[in-house]
Amino acid sequence: MKSVLKHIIAKNKKEESDYKLARQAEIENPKTTDARRDFLKKTALGGIAMTGMMGLGIEDTIAQTTSKVSRMSAPSDLKITDMRYALTSVMGGTAIIKIETNQGIYGLGEVRDAADVRYALFLKSRILGENPCNVEKIFKSIKQFGGPARQAGGVCGVEMALWDICGKAYNVPAWQLLGGRYRDKVRMYADTPEASSPEEQKRLIEYRTKEQGYTWLKMDVSIGELRGKPGTVVNGKFWENDRGVLAQWGDRRNMMSYGNTMHPFTQIQITEKGLDELAQIVENVRNMVGYEIPISTDHYGHFDLNNGIRLAKKLDKYRLAWFEDMVPWQYHEQWKTITQAIETPTTTGEDIYLLNDFKPLIENRSVDIIHPDLASSGGLLETKRIGDYAEEYGIAMAMHQAGTPVSFMSNVHCAAATQNFLALEHHSVDLPWWEDLVTTVGGFKMIDKGFATVPLTAPGLGIELNEDVVKEHLHPSDKSFFKSTKEWDELRSHDRTYS
Repeated sequence: MKSVLKHIIAKNKKEESDYKLARQAEIENPKTTDARRDFLKKTALGGIAMTGMMGLGIEDTIAQTTSKVSRMSAPSDLKITDMRYALTSVMGGTAIIKIETNQGIYGLGEVRDAADVRYALFLKSRILGENPCNVEKIFKSIKQFGGPARQAGGVCGVEMALWDICGKAYNVPAWQLLGGRYRDKVRMYADTPEASSPEEQKRLIEYRTKEQGYTWLKMDVSIGELRGKPGTVVNGKFWENDRGVLAQWGDRRNMMSYGNTMHPFTQIQITEKGLDELAQIVENVRNMVGYEIPISTDHYGHFDLNNGIRLAKKLDKYRLAWFEDMVPWQYHEQWKTITQAIETPTTTGEDIYLLNDFKPLIENRSVDIIHPDLASSGGLLETKRIGDYAEEYGIAMAMHQAGTPVSFMSNVHCAAATQNFLALEHHSVDLPWWEDLVTTVGGFKMIDKGFATVPLTAPGLGIELNEDVVKEHLHPSDKSFFKSTKEWDELRSHDRTYS
């Protein structure tokens, strides 16, 4: 018995020594942020080794073990004290939020790409003073203020930051708090923008597959490619802007523009010549890539399900990974019609908020794959719930992501914890500074040969901001960088949704 105990003591002593050395190395690392360094110092254990406990009773042992634990690190005593933001230039203006606590621990979240940061600031008065580790409780109190697409950005950004804090407080990765992991690395698909020529398209593809190591790609098959080609589109001229373009994202303030008109209501059609032109684009890419790499497609244009089916049937022979967002997600019966009419898998979901609005698509098997964006779908836990629900119906989950490394790593943790996951989008492959916006805790490589690394020991999301790089890439419209937001502190309404 004594020999067994001595072995355990020796093992624990070595682990404790290794942990102290790793912790000290991180403190001394010049890349470690001041906030992280302060947190490591405050939460350091007193270093009582098990060897000093020989012959002690259980009460004495517990007293010895906890005698030098900083009470400032007790998760049960955590309180949210502040929320601030920095607006990066990623995707036209993507805000990173920082939720701070009374113990020096802070969490990072992100308001979805190009969404207004005020979606998050609006929630500040509703979370101040709360224990950030009560993630689900806080989420239930604020989820009423989210909505489809970017309207969900505030709620989801807060939820991400809460898991980051909670993981740091308990010193475990976020995936562990979601129930554990299924994988140590997460497969990614690289979004490939439309190119001006086949040569340029080949350059973009080879950069992704040969240099970066991606094993899954996505491309647009847009009627925008038919611009200037007579006889390819019916009724397109009516919808063109003053530059002669079918501007898919349109004028935000003109609700009658092409970009703001839902697909069934344009009466745009594609001719046989137009279908042949689009098929040739896909054939060119398939010939460049081969058949070992899946190719997903997106952004076709605003036309109805009949033309969507015609296009899909024309492209079925190229064995594409999926057709994405052919009609708005709200039309789940139309989605079912499309899915039943074609061979290629279908997917939608990047603008859906919460599990409840995924249910009609899943329960009716309207799509073959669901495609939530974690920064819109409800954050880490809700997105895992969405994936788990789809799994019960034999439906897989891919994940849309077009933000900073903060939402990226949130997706990585969720994907690691969800069994029916396929691949995660990376939308910033061509931004050389994108990965440098953060440093990884412990120095793991965030992206390696087309796969995201699941941090096995780094707490929370496993990243810290590289503040110098973030400052270099702030959006021109707002250079404030985590300034005070005290004007958002006061709660001015009663938010209960029932009488």
